[in-house]
Formats: sequence, structure tokens, C-alpha cells
Amino acid sequence: MSTPNQLAVFVKPWKSLTLKELGERMQQIGFAWIELPVRPGFACQPETIERDLPEAARVLGDYGVGILNVTVDLPLTDERLYAACAAAGVNLNRVMFRRGDRNYWEAEDDARRQLDEALPLCERYKVRLGVQNHAGDFVGVNAMTLYHLLEDYDVQYIGAIWDAAHEALEGMEPEPALDIVADMLHIVNLKNAYWRRMSGPEAEVAQWKTYWTSGRQGRANWPRVIAKVKEMGYTGPICLTAEYSDEHSIDRLIAEDLAFAKSLLA
Repeated sequence: MSTPNQLAVFVKPWKSLTLKELGERMQQIGFAWIELPVRPGFACQPETIERDLPEAARVLGDYGVGILNVTVDLPLTDERLYAACAAAGVNLNRVMFRRGDRNYWEAEDDARRQLDEALPLCERYKVRLGVQNHAGDFVGVNAMTLYHLLEDYDVQYIGAIWDAAHEALEGMEPEPALDIVADMLHIVNLKNAYWRRMSGPEAEVAQWKTYWTSGRQGRANWPRVIAKVKEMGYTGPICLTAEYSDEHSIDRLIAEDLAFAKSLLA
């Protein structure tokens, strides 16, 4: 388990590293906790999760790096996911639900069905599911829709991972957003972005694209987020998700963002 407001990082950008190299890199940057992808092409593979995840916990532990949570590319009804997490001492899996071309309420009903089917496995293995809000084509697109999806579940097993950047991209201020999900929070995600105009003023319809930037530069106001977190008395983990459009500067940017987050929490 993490200590109060322990800072973690999502290690998706370091996909090409071996587990030993990843442990060394996290030591160098200054993270003692990570979110680990269990996805095709990563060090931990979904089809061999029962072997790979405990081994990852062992190898990373040699470098003083713990696995705060995972995000696993397996159906939520696949028992191997929960058995592997329990064996590795990992008690949280981050999930998101895409809407696709469906009516929003139909997609929400499908997401709830998947959570209902997963709940007995959560209870059996003591592994939680954290559902993250995500801008755009997702169910749980902001705090209010995330609350609507999760309000009837026991937060001991199924709760919210609130992402500051995706909330800001969808236009809600951090204070009311955190008020909405306060009682169901498992993790607060910190990253940052803004909408960049891709077309000139002569275009018939403006075209916009998300630009992922450092913590100081985007629409999500990290000082306000952290101030609200403190006001709420939230002592859970905070994950910096290391998503940057400038992929050549990831190590520099995440080190700067780590220092910024620490200064806000101090």
C-alpha cells in the first residue's frame, strides 16, 4: 500500500525497457511506485499474466519500486487477472470503457454489466477496479457521468480514478468535479493538455487536436487540484501519467512534473 499522497507514474512511455531497465530508470527519475501496463508488447503480457506479474513485482522490488496498480488488456471476467494481482500483491486494476458508435446510455449499461460480472471476482481475490474518466469517446467522460456509472457500487471493490486533464478537456472545473467523486476515489491522475487549433481562420469549421504538455502548461490547474485534494483530506495516491506530445522529452518533462507536484503537496 502507498503512504498518504504517494506519487506514482504510469510507465507506458517506457515500453521498450526490460523490467530491470525500468526499475533503474524509475530510480533515476525518483519514483518508488508505478502503474504497470499488462498489454501486448510490454514486459508483462496479458496471456502470461499469472507468471509475468508476480515476476515483475519481484524484479522491480529489487530496485525499490512497487506496483501501485495495473491496467490489464483482458476481459474483466478473466479470473487470471485477479489471481495474478493477488499473487503479486497488487490490489487495483485501472479500467476505461469506450462508447464507440453506440448511444451513450446503451454503452453505460454495457459498462455496468461488465462491472457486475467482475464484482464476484473482486470480492473473491480482494482486487479493486478503478474506472477512469476519459474525454471524448468514453463512458465516464467527466466526473458527473463517472459518478452516475459508479454510484451504486461498494467503493471497497469498485471506485473512481479521477483524471484532471481529461476533466479539464471536457470543461469542468476541478473543485466541483472532485466534490462529485470524492467518496469513490481510488486514485487522482495528474497530467495536462489543451486543445490546439489545427486549421486556419479561413476554414469553414475549425479543427482541434489535443496537445499533451507539462503540468504547468495545460488546461488542468494543478495548484487548484492539489489545493482541493488537501481541503478534502484525500490521502490516497496520485499518479502522474507521463503523457506528452513531445515524446523526445519524456524523461525531462516527467522529472519536472514530479518536482512540481512535490512542491504543491509540500
